[in-house]
Amino acid sequence: MATAYGPDTRDRHRPGTGSGGHPPAKHVLPAALRAPFEGRTWRELGYVLLSMPISVVLFCFAVTMVSLGLGMLITFLGIPILAAGLAMCRGFGAVERARARALLRLDVADPAPIRGKGGLMSWVGAVLKSGVSWRHLLYAVLHMPWATFAFVVAVTFWAYGWAAFTYPLWRWVFPAYAGVGGIQLYGDRTHQVYLDSPFEMALTSALGLALVLVTPWIVRGLVAVDRVMVLGLLGPSRLATRVSELESDRGVVVDTAAADLRRIERDLHDGAQARLVALAMDLGLAKEKLTDDPEAAARMVDEAHGEVKVALQELRDLARGIHPAVLTDRGLDAALSAIASRCTVPVKVVVDLESRPAQAIEGIAYFTVSELLQNVSKHARATRASVDVWRAGDRLLLQVGDDGRGGAGVSTGSGLAGLTERLDAVDGILVVDSPVGGPTTVTAELPWRG
Repeated sequence: MATAYGPDTRDRHRPGTGSGGHPPAKHVLPAALRAPFEGRTWRELGYVLLSMPISVVLFCFAVTMVSLGLGMLITFLGIPILAAGLAMCRGFGAVERARARALLRLDVADPAPIRGKGGLMSWVGAVLKSGVSWRHLLYAVLHMPWATFAFVVAVTFWAYGWAAFTYPLWRWVFPAYAGVGGIQLYGDRTHQVYLDSPFEMALTSALGLALVLVTPWIVRGLVAVDRVMVLGLLGPSRLATRVSELESDRGVVVDTAAADLRRIERDLHDGAQARLVALAMDLGLAKEKLTDDPEAAARMVDEAHGEVKVALQELRDLARGIHPAVLTDRGLDAALSAIASRCTVPVKVVVDLESRPAQAIEGIAYFTVSELLQNVSKHARATRASVDVWRAGDRLLLQVGDDGRGGAGVSTGSGLAGLTERLDAVDGILVVDSPVGGPTTVTAELPWRG
């Protein structure tokens, strides 16, 4: 992995650029002229056309089942009937989500399934207590009038637009079969107005063209309301989504902590602990030779002294890997400068922070930059690198870069993938821009907590 940045790397989301900083694809025709023929327009129109019959069926079913269930509440049968109606609404909701994915390209997560503790009554109670079930019912009731309105508007604009636009091609129908010159705009006992002259036909076609060009944008506005309804009523609630994210993040944090503990245990066992055991044995032998061979004992003590120094250095390195003292005492600026001094290429460090973030965020920022610079040393083949740290609102931003060979990516099993998971656990983001041949920019965002 290689990392680098140029002079304007803070502008990650510059206008006019696509993903990775590359310019978007260029089209010959402007969007206004392309829209009537794009696949998106026809998919959205198909969604609107299908919405009315589907919504009528769903509305009738929901109203019938709810009315029957409420009417039968005087008996025991009303409760299971009402629960069955809500469960069927959830089934219709699954169809609507699939339709939105296929035609609107709207990826809506499925809500959590109903979990009863066992038995029919437990399932009935779970359905009735589920807010998701009632939101599906609300969708069934609200969507029908909106779908009818959207259907009428879309079909009217679409039909009148294309009919007027192609009017010169089919006007011959009127004199051939109706005995009139064209479409009648006005008529009474003494006066009639027909669209039959070349100018009137051209004006009608021009008006039709305007309707054809504006219809896709009207349809997009209509389906925007459908998007809101599907997301808000048929998807999981924000609370449920947040709980799911936190559960996933908790698993990542637990796995990361366990991996760190295993690494510390391995480093202690294979490094300092082994040296200390050997040191104890050498000192024991030196003690035995102290009276018989003082010179050999002195040499062994001298060797043991060297082993002590090496063991102490390993312990310092291990402590630095857990939480460096310089970070606690002097903050990110000094700590990152210390990391940069150990990198194999020259690194320019710029830290623009008026205050220090919380210790947990500061530690994550430190180890993020440390791992990225290690990757620069091992894989980048760079001649220079840089680190930039600043605060933007309630976010702490880190940017590490070099002029190396590029080609870095957040793929499964890579170091960047693990780093991305660690940042996700604290609502952080990792963005990698690394074209083959370099340079590469790796930007990390962390929440600011003072």
